Amino acid sequence: MSDVPPPTPAPVKKRGCLVPILVSIIVVLLVVIGAWWWVNRPIQPVQLSAQEKAAVEQKLEAVQAPARPTYEKGAKEIILTERELNGLLNENTQLGNTLKFELVKGAVHARYETDLDKDLPVVGGKRLKARARFFVSNDQGQPHLVLDDLTVWGISLPNDWLGGLKGHDLLGDTVGQGRRGGLAGVEDIQVEDGQIRIKLKE
Repeated sequence: MSDVPPPTPAPVKKRGCLVPILVSIIVVLLVVIGAWWWVNRPIQPVQLSAQEKAAVEQKLEAVQAPARPTYEKGAKEIILTERELNGLLNENTQLGNTLKFELVKGAVHARYETDLDKDLPVVGGKRLKARARFFVSNDQGQPHLVLDDLTVWGISLPNDWLGGLKGHDLLGDTVGQGRRGGLAGVEDIQVEDGQIRIKLKE
């Protein structure tokens, strides 16, 4: 009998690393594209429906005294939702397409977009995209609105470029012209997720 060598086992195919690498690249690209779209999403003006407009008008009229001959003391508190706030901005100004407010607990976020004049050097004709965050607080019955950050095209601007406005109470230092007491006639401002509550003084 002749010795027949045993058959050589077929080589085990190793799973290539190309597939997981491709999957990882696709996932990263999807995340990057999604983040880019979110940052660059266009500002859409808020159009209030007739029912929403009527609701806002009732809120604003509640702080006014009713017509004679009867008299009832008006409300001292105004509560506006984020949508109502942006709707009023769109109805009463020309900023509906360029400015939008977002309300979160203790802060107001502002997004601003506009096309720059083509005659400007370097940035002429480009789309300006800016974001700002303002902290809202109340201290001993005095409301405060403090600029925390301002970014342009995703770059946080140094405080020196803003004239030292970061960290300053804009209600007292700017609107109130440095007078203690902040915004005249306003006792308290509270910002929650999606709404702002303004309490008026007596």
